[in-house]
Amino acid sequence: MPTAEDYMRRCFALARLGAGWVSPNPMVGAVLVHNDRILGEGWHQRYGEAHAEVNAVSNVAPADRPLLRQATLYCSLEPCAHYGKTPPCVDLILREGIPEVVIANTDPNPLVAGKSIARLRAAGIRVCTSVLEAEGRYLNRAFFTHIQQRRPHVVLKWAQSADGFLGRTGERTPITSPLTQRLTHRWRTEADAILVGTRTALIDNPRLDNRLYFGPAPLRIALDFEGKLPLSACLLDDSVPTWILGPERLGNWQNTRFWPLPPREANGRRWWVSFLLEKLREAEKGILLVEGGADVLRQFIELDCWDEIRLLQSPHYLYAGVEAPRVPMGAVLREAYRVGDDTVRVWTRAEATP
Repeated sequence: MPTAEDYMRRCFALARLGAGWVSPNPMVGAVLVHNDRILGEGWHQRYGEAHAEVNAVSNVAPADRPLLRQATLYCSLEPCAHYGKTPPCVDLILREGIPEVVIANTDPNPLVAGKSIARLRAAGIRVCTSVLEAEGRYLNRAFFTHIQQRRPHVVLKWAQSADGFLGRTGERTPITSPLTQRLTHRWRTEADAILVGTRTALIDNPRLDNRLYFGPAPLRIALDFEGKLPLSACLLDDSVPTWILGPERLGNWQNTRFWPLPPREANGRRWWVSFLLEKLREAEKGILLVEGGADVLRQFIELDCWDEIRLLQSPHYLYAGVEAPRVPMGAVLREAYRVGDDTVRVWTRAEATP
C-alpha cells in the first residue's frame, strides 16, 4: 500500500518536469488521492501559467469529481494564498471541498509563508506538513535562494581532467565525453542565465546555447571589460538575448545589451559580481550558471558567493595546463554519479543542507 512518502515522491517527479520553464517560481507537483487511487495529478508547467494544484484538479475525470470531497491533496510546496499571475490555489482547495492536504515544504515567500496552511486549518481542513521536507528543499534549492537571499542561485560548473586541469593553456580543450556534454546542455536549459569570462569567450568562442538538449535557452552573459571580443565572436552574433559587461560597441543591436560599468569599489576587480547579481534579480532571473573560466570561478569562490558546484571529471590526464579551482572547505557533497566514463559530483553549501 502506498505511503504519504510515496505520493510525495510522485509530486517531486512531476515537479521536475517544470525545470527550466518556471523559474524564478518553484517547481511544484501535486497529486490527488482517494482510497489509494490517484484521481488526478499535475505540475507547474510554465512561469505565469496554472499552478500544480489547478492542473491536478483539471485532470480529474468528470465521474471522479464528487470524490474530491473525500480526497487527499499531496503537494510538494505550500499552496499559494495570494493573487499573482494566477488566483490563489487555497481558494480552489476550499471551493472543491478537499478535506486533507499534505505538504513537503512551507513556502518561504513572505506573501505565503504559512498563511495558506493557517487559512486551510481555519476552514477545518486537515494539513500535514514536513513530509520529506529535506528532499523538497533540495529540489527547490534555487527558489529558496532566490527568495531568502534576494539574488539568483549561483551554480559553478567546470570540467577537469583526472589530474586537475581545465584545459591546455591558450587553446580550446575538450575534457568530457559527448554524452556528458549533452548533460551540461540540459543544465543550461534549467538555468536562467549562463556566464563566461573574457578569456573563455576569446579562446573557446562559445555559443552558450543548448543545441544538444531540448528546452529554453538561457540568457547569455560575457565579461568584456576592455572590449576585446571581436565582432565576429559567437556571443556578439545578436541572435538571442545576450548581456555584455563592458563598453558598448557600435552596431544595430536588437538582442544584445551592453552594461555600463559602475565605479570600482574597494574590492578591486570583483565589483562586477554584486552588480551582475543585482541586475539578474531585477530581471527575475533565478538561476545563474557560471561556466568559467578559472579566474571567474575562483572569484565567486573567494567572494563566498556560490550555492552549488557541479564538477565533471574525466578519467584522462593532461599533465599540464590551466589548473582547476578547488572545491571550498566545508562544501557538502550531495550527488555523485557516472556518465559514461566521466564522474559527476554536486556540492552545496553546508548551511544549505537541511
